[in-house]
Amino acid sequence: MRHLQFPNDRMKRIFRILGIAAKEIGHGIVIVALLLLLAVFTIGFYVYFTTPSADALLTRPVAQTTTIYDRSGTHVLYKIHGEENRKVIAHDDIPDDVRHATLAAEDDDFYDHIGVDFFSIARAFRENIRNSALEQGASTITQQLARNVFLSREKTFQRKFKEIVLALKIEQHYTKDEILDFYLNEVPYGSNAYGIQSAAETFFGKDAGDLSLDEAAFLAALPKATTYYSPYGNHAEELIARQKNILTRIAELGFADRIAIEQALTKDTRSRVMPFLQPIDAPHFVFYVKEQLEQKYGRDAVERGGLDVYTTLDYDLQKNAEKVLREGVIRNKAFGASNAALVSLDPTNGEVLAMVGSVDYFDQSIDGEVNVALRPRQPGSSFKPIAYAKAFEKGFQPETLLHDVRTNFGPDGSGKEYIPQNYTGQHYGLVSMRQALANSLNVPAVKTLYLAGIDATIDLAKRLGINTLTDRNRYGLSLVLGGGEVKLLELTGAFGVFANDGVRHEPQGILKIVDSTGVIYEKPKHQGDRVLNQDVARKINSILSDNAARALIFGTATPLTIPGQTVAAKTGTTQEFRDAWTIGYATTLATGVWVGNNDNRPMRAGSDGVYVAAPIWNAFMKNVLAGKKSEAFGTYEKLETDKAMLAGDTGGQMGYYNKKTGERISEEKASKMDRDKLEKKYSPDFHDILYYVNKDDPLGSSPNPDDPMALLWEKSLQNPQEEGDEKKQ
Repeated sequence: MRHLQFPNDRMKRIFRILGIAAKEIGHGIVIVALLLLLAVFTIGFYVYFTTPSADALLTRPVAQTTTIYDRSGTHVLYKIHGEENRKVIAHDDIPDDVRHATLAAEDDDFYDHIGVDFFSIARAFRENIRNSALEQGASTITQQLARNVFLSREKTFQRKFKEIVLALKIEQHYTKDEILDFYLNEVPYGSNAYGIQSAAETFFGKDAGDLSLDEAAFLAALPKATTYYSPYGNHAEELIARQKNILTRIAELGFADRIAIEQALTKDTRSRVMPFLQPIDAPHFVFYVKEQLEQKYGRDAVERGGLDVYTTLDYDLQKNAEKVLREGVIRNKAFGASNAALVSLDPTNGEVLAMVGSVDYFDQSIDGEVNVALRPRQPGSSFKPIAYAKAFEKGFQPETLLHDVRTNFGPDGSGKEYIPQNYTGQHYGLVSMRQALANSLNVPAVKTLYLAGIDATIDLAKRLGINTLTDRNRYGLSLVLGGGEVKLLELTGAFGVFANDGVRHEPQGILKIVDSTGVIYEKPKHQGDRVLNQDVARKINSILSDNAARALIFGTATPLTIPGQTVAAKTGTTQEFRDAWTIGYATTLATGVWVGNNDNRPMRAGSDGVYVAAPIWNAFMKNVLAGKKSEAFGTYEKLETDKAMLAGDTGGQMGYYNKKTGERISEEKASKMDRDKLEKKYSPDFHDILYYVNKDDPLGSSPNPDDPMALLWEKSLQNPQEEGDEKKQ
């Protein structure tokens, strides 16, 4: 290891810069600058003599435990300790690999500066001024040590100045090796592990002296953001990327030879991390809340501040969710599914009542620590209601008619023609949007997305709280069939907007926070934000709760209904059966279920959402709603219009014909005739909806004859299939 050397070259460079400045801008300005510098030194001397002495490193402030409760305050979910879980070890017990990894991760110039890197601070200061925020700190290891022991993590210039002065004090009093030892015994690594020995025991079940190079780099990656980079959290890929960057930097600094680095880079370090052993209940939810706390108050206040955090979690609902998920996963083993997740929230206020991110947090074989509720996954057909809602916003109706026939939508962007198929392999002729959505027909859904507009549908999804559809160039008409990844929590919240008549509440996990002075945070009473017209929301509710409408494909005995309760639900299944979903709701409870494998392995063929996810959803909702009075969804106002196909009028396209004579028979006359003598078919002159309406103004202007899709849709009607005439593919 190198030792402290006074950076003479750097000081010479400073004086050289001052000399050049004097010549270029004049002595007057330099004098002003020197006076300002004198003022800074005066303040520095004051701070120097009013801040703790470096000897105080040998003492520690007493930290208080933060406790996370359920909403009732009677169930402790987790305790976040301060410094209790620390084991101080001697210099010789800390391996050089740990020192090298720490220097590479935090301060590779540690042995060459005086405790403060003024050039880095100047660069950070410039960026902070440019961004009008104190975002960059440029803290050396010595500064971090000073902050961890003596100061809070608040981002203020005053705190930064004290940090600098304390770092200079520490550097005067201790050798570089002693400072690095102090740091490695002090710094938090997350999961209540303070110091390298505690971290080695917590994460790898060994002494610090036995850590391998890849393990040392893995641990060195954690202090920068212990919750974000936690191996038990939701950012495992980012943690591994940071570990590899540290290993690469170790090689660049010459701390290890290339062969050792290359071997370390090939090792799967995360697979050797010990299971999380601290007492914890509802772990996925706890870490969801903990990350919010750290974003709001900083890690220091959370780990040492003695906060009492009352969350939104309903303990009984959480236990119910865990139980039905365990039972569901056991059943679903026959489908090749190893995992499931569930989120339930109150749509009237956004409070998260239950969150199970994986069936078993502690099961490493399924990556159980991953919170699938917060992971983007393809939603399959469970995304369809959002496209239909956008179409309804534009003026289309649940009664609007679409032709479900084999349709070529043209090139999909890859050069191939986009010809979607229904799940059954059949087509069903002229259907209403109600029938199409209720039965999850794909061809009418793709037509609906075209009518609604891809960008407009993404805009609506964002209003509903879905924030993952950011790369708009990726998405084509297949978006409506689940071509864009979403998060279970956000999609469940979006369905909650339908349940709440178009009013959105941001999902919330915290009700109240109390410290030694009293209540420091209380969830505000908020009326919510209207993001969707009430009538549009009610149209979606009417369709998704219409068990008769979905009977064509699903029958009437499905797990999407609950006897005695009014509920709405939609399933989703992705290609190759990698994800299965059911999202559904009553007026005061929205619940989403995902089933699949965390490693994205496909389930067995036939693992539809209605078979593997819906039974879990049904069991949970049935238990929660048992004994509660059913509340009906509000009704919507039906549109009266003479526009063909917009509100149910076929425009004479479909009618009854005499089989023998070919004569068209009126509905009234047909009702009195022998059905064997009749056939129901299209008239010789029939069209798709773009023949009758302008997709951008369906209630107003005339059709747009230049619509690029109109010709394709009309062409699809030249050889239409009758209902059910295609064999299942």
